Amino acid sequence: MIKAVIIFLLVGYLIGCIHGSKVAQFLSGVDLKKTGHGNAGASNATLSLGWKYGILVALIDIGKGVAAIIGAQAYLADITQLTEVQVWLFTYIVAAGVILGHNFPFYMGFNGGKGTASIIGILLAIDWKICLFALILFVIFSFVTNYLIVGVLEFYLVFCTVTFLWIPGTVPTIIALLLFCLATILHIENIKRLTLGTEPKVTSAFNKKK
Repeated sequence: MIKAVIIFLLVGYLIGCIHGSKVAQFLSGVDLKKTGHGNAGASNATLSLGWKYGILVALIDIGKGVAAIIGAQAYLADITQLTEVQVWLFTYIVAAGVILGHNFPFYMGFNGGKGTASIIGILLAIDWKICLFALILFVIFSFVTNYLIVGVLEFYLVFCTVTFLWIPGTVPTIIALLLFCLATILHIENIKRLTLGTEPKVTSAFNKKK
């Protein structure tokens, strides 16, 4: 069991290490780790390079979350002796690995993104209808407040709530809460800037010409 947990976590981690920011860097010549907030994620790509690059990075990082979960569940479906609780346990272990790989990729000095796009992909693969609902709220919260961080925290809250209410077993809920705590810690600087009024606004991304 422990060996299987390690393998699933490692596979998820390696998938998570596939970074959309590297594609954006190749196309734009801009290293997102050295511009804006230094975050190799879709939000910094949007705020630093404009919405087109933000969408590109987001699609890649969302895609790896979707691929990891669908791949894991397809593999687990063939193991008939597993219970539903065990299937979801391993699914969430892979999900945790994806987020850890995105946030702490080994080839970037364990300093990557903040996992928002990847958690969107994970929820999309788990239940696309709930993900769509969460994304609508994400857009509403982000544009009404004019701050992406508000939408990010809302999405993680939906993810945790969905896991608690509908995913069997206690471990997936624990993993979801730990991922939410990790996201909050990684966004501490954003939260501080938000309270100081210096956090970049969503509308500033649409003024980028690139």
